[in-house]
Parts: sequence; C-alpha cells; structure tokens
Amino acid sequence: MQSILPRFLRYVAVDTQSQPGVEAVPSTEKQRNLSKILVDELTLLGLKDIVWDEHNYVYATLPANCSSTYTLGFVAHVDTSSAVSGKDVKPQVIANYDGGEVVLGHGYVLSPKDFPELPTHAGKTLITTSGDTLLGADDKAGVVEIVTMLEELIKSNRPHGTIKVAFTPDEEVGRGTAFFDVKGFACDGAYTVDGGALGELEYENFNAAGVKVAVNGKSVHPGSAKGKMVNAILVLMELQSMLPAFENPMYTEGYEGFYHLDNVQGNVDQAHGEYIIRDHDFAKFTQKKAFFQSCVDFLNNKYGAGTVECAITDSYFNMKEHVQKHFHLVENAKLAMEAAGVTPLVVPIRGGTDGATLSYMGLPCPNLFTGGYNFHGRFEYIPLEDMQKAVEVLLNIVDLYAKR
Repeated sequence: MQSILPRFLRYVAVDTQSQPGVEAVPSTEKQRNLSKILVDELTLLGLKDIVWDEHNYVYATLPANCSSTYTLGFVAHVDTSSAVSGKDVKPQVIANYDGGEVVLGHGYVLSPKDFPELPTHAGKTLITTSGDTLLGADDKAGVVEIVTMLEELIKSNRPHGTIKVAFTPDEEVGRGTAFFDVKGFACDGAYTVDGGALGELEYENFNAAGVKVAVNGKSVHPGSAKGKMVNAILVLMELQSMLPAFENPMYTEGYEGFYHLDNVQGNVDQAHGEYIIRDHDFAKFTQKKAFFQSCVDFLNNKYGAGTVECAITDSYFNMKEHVQKHFHLVENAKLAMEAAGVTPLVVPIRGGTDGATLSYMGLPCPNLFTGGYNFHGRFEYIPLEDMQKAVEVLLNIVDLYAKR
C-alpha cells in the first residue's frame, strides 16, 4: 500500500490527454508514454502474456495460483480529459487535512462552500491540483489501484484465480473500446475501476446519442432583408427554445435524462450546433431522439426543406440488462466493500464508461469507485486513504472469485 502515493504522483506527471474529433486511436501519441511505464512495471512484477498493441491497449495476465476456474478482469484508462490542461501536473499533498479551504493557486480555492463533502475528509491525506491543471485521477487513480492490487497479490501470494488487466486509451473521447480485444481478453467477467467517491458501485448508465445540427440560412444585407433573410443563428436558437427547458443537465439528477447543447458556432449564413441526448430508460431515450427530429422537421416546414440538417448517432447504451445476467459481479462487489468497511453506494452513472460498451460486446463489466472527486477540472482531488480502500476492495473481490 505504501507504493500508492509515489506511483500516483509518477503517473499523473505524464501528460496523457486525449483529443476529441480524432478518428485515430490513440488520438494523441503522448498516451503511449504512460503505457510504456505500465508495460515496464507489469514486466517487473512478473505478469505473463503482456501485449501492447498498435492502438495503445495494454493487456496482461496474472496466472491462477489456486483451483478457481473463473477468469476475472480489471480495466482502467490511461487518457485524461481535455477540458483543462493536463500538462505539467504538480499535485499538492496535504497530510492530515483539516476540513477547511485549500488554496490551489492563481486565485482558485477548493472550498467547502462549493464542495460540501470536503469536511468529511478531515484527517485524511488530500491530493489536490495546483490550480493550473486537472489532477488526472480520472482515471490514473484506477490504473494505480489495479497495479497496486497486482503488486499486493504477488507479494502476499494470496490465493487467486486467473486475473487479467487491460489499460485502454481514449476513454474520454468515447473511443476507449474501439479496438478492445474482448475475445483475446477472455474473461468471464470484469470491472472498470473508473468511478468517483468512496463506495460508488455502478451497473446502470445512460443511453447516449450525439447530434450534429447544421442550419443553412440566407444572408442578405439587413437594410433590404425583409422577406428574404433567414438568420441561421436565430433558427438554431429557435430549435433550442423548442426543447423542454428543464430537461437540461443543470436541472436534472439521478435517473432524469436531458438534452445538452454542447457546442455552437456560426453566422447569419450558416450555424452549427452539437448536442448530446441522454436517458437511462430506453423508451424515454427513443422518445427524446424522435422529439428532437420532430423539432427539426417543424423548422424545415416553416423555413423550407433543407434549412436544418440533423444527424443523430447512438453512442452507447445502458449496460444494466447485460450485467443483470451476471449479477454476482454486483453482489460480490458489495460484499467486498462491506468487508473493507466501506458502505456500498449503488448509483446510476450519469454518463458512460468503457464498461457499458464492453458489456454490450459480451464482457459484463460494472464500475467501481476510485475515490476521486470533481473530475475533469482544476478542483479535482482524491484522498489517499480512499485509494487505499479501493485497493482493499479489489483484493477482496479477488478473494471472493478465488473460491469459484
């Protein structure tokens, strides 16, 4: 367990931000720098069948040392979000945190006023950003916890079945499973270690779609525009106004879905918008997509065919129905947490993980906590003790499957 902090600080120092809009996997070559470190560490630990492929997926096997016939997998991603810089990450390590404000630098303050869960970490060792960058706990904490679990298994020689691990690229840009070798990974079940707060256990996620909208306007000099101009910006604004005002991320929680305008640009002649549509319930998800298309159709009837072009593309689906067929993965995760003194918090993911797609690809894959908070930004932090608990939970899960 003593290796967790130095390993985490070493990993987050490597810039692995992925880049949206790039079809190549990995989307950035710098992700390979952390993968090289992982390959070297896995080799030193003595893992077998280590594969580092051309798309920057790293796979490795810890052979069974007992009679268990269940092959168990653990998955985490090496890339970090592009929302805030991930270059030159310089974490602050605050021992015996007092539960109050933490000055990050550059005028940024991590405050209980904004993040009311902070005082619950009093007495722990808090790892925060310097205010310049994100931290990268999403998902380098998960990577650290898996590698540390392997290290502990090997050092202690505790009984375990065949354990397989995979470290993936480009999860943050929705391409983390694009070239995942499920057949080669050959696991009976697996877990992504990519969740947040202590105790989180997730086996439900959003159904998700992305929407690209192009509005073709008619630019005419405003002095003689009456009856002629079609302002593409205003048409896009009109489309937005037709969507339910409170089915918006800032007003939703739990199982509530939403429409989210994620990007917009344009002028009178042409405007472009990018949306995401989310809902846990597949019927409601289908209805949301159909309603969006009906709004587009209405505007085309109003302004003329071809004024608004719309492409709706499914991104991923709720893993629930696939995980429920292997519900022992959820039940054993709960038992493992309780054995570690952690209260399981079964919550729906208001997003997606690689595990959702892997579940649809035939590998049931719930998601486990890493201990991190406020991912994707300069207010990100993680308590060291919660990372230690995550490793303990992983080891307890291995113990349970050693008996199968």
